[in-house]
Amino acid sequence: MSIIQAIVLGLIQGITEFLPVSSSGHLIFLPAFLGWDDQGVTFDLIVHLGTLSAVVFYFRKKLWLIIKSFLVYKYSLSDSETKGFVTNRRLGLLLILSFLPVAVVGFLLDSNIRSFGIIGWSFIVWGVVLWIADRYSERLNSHKSLDKISFGNAMFFGFSQVLALIAGTSRSGITMTAGLFAKFSRKDAAEFSFLMSIPVIAVSGMLSVVQIVKDGVVFVELLPLLAGFVVSAFSAFVVIFGFLKVIEKWRFTPFVIYRILVGVAILVFLV
Repeated sequence: MSIIQAIVLGLIQGITEFLPVSSSGHLIFLPAFLGWDDQGVTFDLIVHLGTLSAVVFYFRKKLWLIIKSFLVYKYSLSDSETKGFVTNRRLGLLLILSFLPVAVVGFLLDSNIRSFGIIGWSFIVWGVVLWIADRYSERLNSHKSLDKISFGNAMFFGFSQVLALIAGTSRSGITMTAGLFAKFSRKDAAEFSFLMSIPVIAVSGMLSVVQIVKDGVVFVELLPLLAGFVVSAFSAFVVIFGFLKVIEKWRFTPFVIYRILVGVAILVFLV
């Protein structure tokens, strides 16, 4: 793998992981469009670890509060501190619960559904559903806040995430869509989606390691791996920061148009 290929794929992974446009779909169809050999599981693992490091670093303060809420004894806190710790502990539990559906289904399926035809149609269909959810959310008089998320809301996010096992669906896209239908604001839906990505990326990374060991370690030059990691981490952090800053003012329409155009291109040129 060349350095240029590593940088391009690392950039694509970093940009698309947290936007509603499907990172897995891009990593499958883009090399085919460009005539590149498949980059392999090892490289995919490294760039996913890059995006994982970005989201953990961005939400480091919130994650620490969630972890701390499980470590501190509730009755040792003052009344003013108790409410925040209870809210963070509840959010942490709901994040864990929302991860269970995709963990169970992913284990049972043991593979992604990733033919070019399915990827192309997934881009189009789930793009249209995202547009419908965005219009629905825009017509609401008020939205739920993330600190009011219920068990039912979390499981709705979680079961929607199962659909992301179909390449081209977009994990962030489908969970944001679920959040909009559940009456959360665009920003809160995106934030919960990003937090949900942490256990998903971490566990999928561990499974990739197991797969690499099972298939036999394939030698990959260190420099392309390092370039892919750094580029994916930096670009993912920029995307998270920028997306959460502007999403309340923007509609999802540009992403919907992009998904439809890419889906059509895949169906025309790769199927």
